[in-house]
Amino acid sequence: MLREAAEAFSRQAPGLAFWSLRLVDEWDEGLSMRQGVLLPVHGRRSRGALLSVVQGGGMGYAATSDLSAHGLLAATGEAAAWAEASAGINLVPVDLLPRPSHRGHYQTPIQHPWEGLALTDKLALLADADRALDIHERIVDREASLAYRRTDVLLVTSSGAWIEQRLHDLTPGLRAVANRGSLTQQRTGGGAQSGRRGGLEQLAALGFADEAPQLAEQALQLLDAPECPEGHCDLILLPRQMTLQIHESIGHPLELDRILGDERNYAGTSFVTRDMFGRYRYGSELLNVTFDPGCPGELAGYAFDDEGTPAERVYLIRAGILERPLGGVVSQARSGLPGTANARASDWYRPPIDRMANLNLEPGTDSLETLIGEVEQGVLMDANRSWSIDDSRNKFQFGCEIGWVIRDGERQGMVRNPNYRGVSTGFWRSLDGVGAASTFRVEGVVSCGKGEPNQMIRVGHAAPACLFRGVDVFGGAG
Repeated sequence: MLREAAEAFSRQAPGLAFWSLRLVDEWDEGLSMRQGVLLPVHGRRSRGALLSVVQGGGMGYAATSDLSAHGLLAATGEAAAWAEASAGINLVPVDLLPRPSHRGHYQTPIQHPWEGLALTDKLALLADADRALDIHERIVDREASLAYRRTDVLLVTSSGAWIEQRLHDLTPGLRAVANRGSLTQQRTGGGAQSGRRGGLEQLAALGFADEAPQLAEQALQLLDAPECPEGHCDLILLPRQMTLQIHESIGHPLELDRILGDERNYAGTSFVTRDMFGRYRYGSELLNVTFDPGCPGELAGYAFDDEGTPAERVYLIRAGILERPLGGVVSQARSGLPGTANARASDWYRPPIDRMANLNLEPGTDSLETLIGEVEQGVLMDANRSWSIDDSRNKFQFGCEIGWVIRDGERQGMVRNPNYRGVSTGFWRSLDGVGAASTFRVEGVVSCGKGEPNQMIRVGHAAPACLFRGVDVFGGAG
């Protein structure tokens, strides 16, 4: 249907300086079982198009869910009117705006399609996971969920682009809540708040439902665990927590439109400035961060961004030195800086803006046992529970679901309510150990919000376990 709509529009498109048509067809299905009860099945279908027009020295856009020739032409007329109205007051000269001409096709590699498993079998998977979480009467709440999204995107332009992409996302999750009196502790896993791009084969990689008994057992153990100790000590973060650390204190600060001031009214600015690129020491020499839309299974894998720019793997930070920002073609033109293919939109009715995609911390050479062995006194933490960061993405405070004390190179007992805080670059400069590929794990964030109006989007992150020296750690209220 998207192809037919694009072909019909292309035959009738008015003579304009430039136009682009981005058609999106998205289908979601979600299943969830809570405490043995199947919740209502969630389903959503969203289909529409965004027309962008350059005309008369200006640029405008309009969106429509009417994909008939009449509907698309009407939206084109509205976009052209906005283009005429914006002439002379553009933030970026229209001759610098992207006019892609690439042609290509991409589909997420999948082995076991969502539709290939009957609904009854999916519900049986949920029931098994739910039962595996139900190990004790103090598990007062538990939930197992499975969700899938298929997104078809077709980008066509008057300059000759024809780009088709089909994306498949799987986002499962497990949750166990334990309670005794006034004390409540929670463990999540199995892909909770994360997910992977692909089919049902990704369930095993995310630990669904194999992690269920361990998660429930840890939730119970946390009821008896002491509070996290307070002080200045070493810190090891496992990949699930590294996901949020990368997201908040590297990803958002490096978004180029934020650096240029676009986000200040909504989500703040960035401590990073344009003159830092190519010379600023963001972290220790062990810090290597890549933009990698080709990383297998990661939540933001694609071949072209939503402006039609081919996506390729590039370093953002190499040996601790800041090299380039996360900025699409428009932001690159505004700033004069190199960027990445990361202009992304959350849906058919939103224009692309600079977003994180697959943002990864490259693995090192140390095993987890080696990292632990190098700590005289410290804490190992995993799985984010709370976060706070200032409006320049600099000072932060994060809390985790679970922690373990490390003394004299050995992991000791479990602690509850582990928290840590720091300042972004000071924290990354304290990086003193990076786990090998054996500790590397692909994770993600399913609800990254940005832009006015807000655009909620999915982001991929991958990282190994990492060791940081001299971090401020502390406990919390029971």
